[in-house]
Amino acid sequence: MEWEEVVKDPSLKDLPFKIEMNEWGKIMMAPTSDLHGLYQGRIVKVLGNLAKEGEISTECAVQTAKGVRVIVADVAWRSSAFLKKHGIRNLKLPESPEVVVVEIESSSNTAAELEEKRLIYFEVGAREFWLCDEDGNMRFFNPQGELKRSEFFGEFPEHIEIDIAQ
Repeated sequence: MEWEEVVKDPSLKDLPFKIEMNEWGKIMMAPTSDLHGLYQGRIVKVLGNLAKEGEISTECAVQTAKGVRVIVADVAWRSSAFLKKHGIRNLKLPESPEVVVVEIESSSNTAAELEEKRLIYFEVGAREFWLCDEDGNMRFFNPQGELKRSEFFGEFPEHIEIDIAQ
């Protein structure tokens, strides 16, 4: 099965799972949670206040170098140059957004899976990978390793607060 078929398949439309495709064309699903969505929204909001240009998206499908594998970034920032080059109507991007890709950890993720995703994003062009753990702690990476803070958005907080008292 190709990614375009997965996206258009009516039986897969309203699943409560995030869908990705591995290098053998098999669909992989991971359950989502409300907390995951809250972190995703908060990261988009904070990043939106810091990004002076480009676009932020959620659930960004990226074609990888591992055959037909498609991985889906929880949050991604694309520069204006990237948007000009690739447009915005693709079902999947032919390469990673060139600057920032964010994954939000959930209980269904293993450390090995998140490490593999980080390496794959760098293989297909990402310049930073951010990881948000289940407590809202942010970690930032470039291809050489872990950073103290983002090189592109140095003001991005090291901890994401979800205010449930409002």
